[in-house]
Amino acid sequence: MRDEITALVLTFNEAPNIERTLRQLAWVKNILVIDSFSTDGTVDLVKSVVPTARILQRRFDTFAAQCNFGLGHVATEWVLSLDADYVLTPELVAEIQTLEPMDDIAGCRAEFRYCIGGRPLRASVYPPRTILYRGISAKYRDDGHGHRVGLEGKIDNLRGKIDHDDRKPFSRWLAAQDRYSKIEARHLLAQPLKELSFRDRLRREVFFAPAAMFFYLTFGRGLILDGWRGWFYVAQRTIAEMLLSLRILIEERRLEAGAD
Repeated sequence: MRDEITALVLTFNEAPNIERTLRQLAWVKNILVIDSFSTDGTVDLVKSVVPTARILQRRFDTFAAQCNFGLGHVATEWVLSLDADYVLTPELVAEIQTLEPMDDIAGCRAEFRYCIGGRPLRASVYPPRTILYRGISAKYRDDGHGHRVGLEGKIDNLRGKIDHDDRKPFSRWLAAQDRYSKIEARHLLAQPLKELSFRDRLRREVFFAPAAMFFYLTFGRGLILDGWRGWFYVAQRTIAEMLLSLRILIEERRLEAGAD
């Protein structure tokens, strides 16, 4: 499938990550990078690692809009959609290269191994994602602070996994979580309670979710056995849920100017 795939990668100040991601795409003939005007040398790194990569720049508004913009510049049948901190494992690369999907398969989803400092954890709450799909019917939509691709047809499961290995500074992660929590809070509050999943109903109740996340990951998923890396991830996810709880309170009680 090498000649039938375009790797679509979104970037914004991804210098700590992009090289490792691109090294695992050396087998892909067509690489398209949609950059949101990075200022940290990301574009230069892309050019040095993959001189043949196409680089288009667009001001960021939403993840879905960035992805749809990229899809409009893809000429191949298949799209391999990746964030700049996704690193394909050798097993997944070999699987995609030999893939012969049936005509009714619109896309393939992969599971992730969440990494801290380059080392995979035994578990995480990072959900599987449809990363390989036929571009002709694909269209992204925003889903809370994230994005989801809509496809017409069946979705198959890949056996190989992707390493989610983000090595940007913690301060940037924290700032991003604050932005995401505001978007996610407004998204959750706009949905009828009965239409939310159990997890999202728990999040709407405020402050139950952080405690539930802490105990679920530490003991339910066994991250207590992963040493400091496990604790680091547990702390990250607990902080993220706490920020969301605070944002829901801010939106409900109008505690900030401009809160609707």
